Amino acid sequence: MSRRWAARLALAAGAAAIAVLVVFAGLGSLLLMVVGWAGLVLTAAGGWWLLTHTGWIRALAALLAIAAPLGVLILYTAAGLLWVVLLSLALWALAVSAGRAALVDDTPPGMPEHSAGRVERPFLIMNPRSGGGKVEKFQLAERARALGAEVVVLDPARHQDVAELARKAVRDGADLLGVAGGDGTQALVAGVAMEHDLPFIVISAGTRNHFAMDLGLDRQDPSTCLEALTDGVELRIDVGYLHAGEPEGRSAERSAGRVFLNNASFGVYAEVVQSPAYRDDKARTILEMLPDLLTHHSGARLTVRAGSLTKDSPQAVLVSNNPYERGDSAGLGRRGRLDSGELGVLCVGVGNAAEATELLLRGGQGRGLTEATAREVVVDADAPVIPVGVDGEALTLPTPVRCRIESGALRVRVPRHRPGVPHTAPPMNWRRVRRLALTMGRTAAGHGAA
Repeated sequence: MSRRWAARLALAAGAAAIAVLVVFAGLGSLLLMVVGWAGLVLTAAGGWWLLTHTGWIRALAALLAIAAPLGVLILYTAAGLLWVVLLSLALWALAVSAGRAALVDDTPPGMPEHSAGRVERPFLIMNPRSGGGKVEKFQLAERARALGAEVVVLDPARHQDVAELARKAVRDGADLLGVAGGDGTQALVAGVAMEHDLPFIVISAGTRNHFAMDLGLDRQDPSTCLEALTDGVELRIDVGYLHAGEPEGRSAERSAGRVFLNNASFGVYAEVVQSPAYRDDKARTILEMLPDLLTHHSGARLTVRAGSLTKDSPQAVLVSNNPYERGDSAGLGRRGRLDSGELGVLCVGVGNAAEATELLLRGGQGRGLTEATAREVVVDADAPVIPVGVDGEALTLPTPVRCRIESGALRVRVPRHRPGVPHTAPPMNWRRVRRLALTMGRTAAGHGAA
């Protein structure tokens, strides 16, 4: 479907969504909208009180969060208009999907690919416990060895320093490093690859595979990632660095720093995962700790400086190696590029139920969420040390913590053909969709007349 027709479909579906309500519900369509919005507001408020209170208030909040949407559905059904609402929502979803598809060509092109030279001694580290045992399930070690790679399968019974294993391999002549494992392990080995300007490959054998997803790799079948050894291309991507406890005025580049390929998180999430009880009972630990953390009764108070932005007392901060797209309500979909040369910054600071409701109703936008980009971000606190989540690993670091980005620092070798290379759709913008539909239509008509 052409962009012009996608834009026209978006406008038609949006108009139909409104028309369905007006035609079949009449004046009651206004009441339907009021009831729906009221249900969303009450649900958001109940969710906020559930997270920030304990005891009987939490119990009442849980009832409200459940009863509000159920009440809305009951009212719609009793009025015989539930099908009208569902049809209108379906049309609206179609309108948004078509509109974003129409705008997809407005996004910048993908990361440039470079030819990859032949490697003689690839060295791969594989974690047999990652992803529920994907290394064994897909016979990754055997397949890699058949392609000429040296493979070390980590011993689950003892701790092994993967960075030192990689350095030893380089001393022995390895000319490519790679990892089949989680994002944290990948970051450690990638740091060694950068030290020696060697290519690095990612095998999507982890649980979530965030980094592999942003590279466009196949997350369902990690064995396809091994094609990078025989038919690969190179991407030059940015890398984030953490520098902990550095005094003001000191150049961050003077110290090595901790590499992160995805993100570093501060605040609520980092505090929760540091708890010894988190691994044994995640849900209970979160519910017990969140009330005090969200209301600032416990945990460090953060201050974030990113370029011209200064944010005091956010509850959570996420600093990412390149910004996340605004493709979902939480703003944490995927990164369309890993070579923009900027860190992404998300600060969440919700003080009450009204701000929580605003975030929900505005699709992840509002006073409670602040976004920025910068080449350097400083996270300070009223405590000498703070918990930090670095590519999924829980650390405790002295303050202030400085995050910086190094452009094009990592050579990543990927398969030439990758099923997950994104055709990124930008956030919905009705004004641009309307202009696209009308302008391209007039242009086409003019060419036809000529």
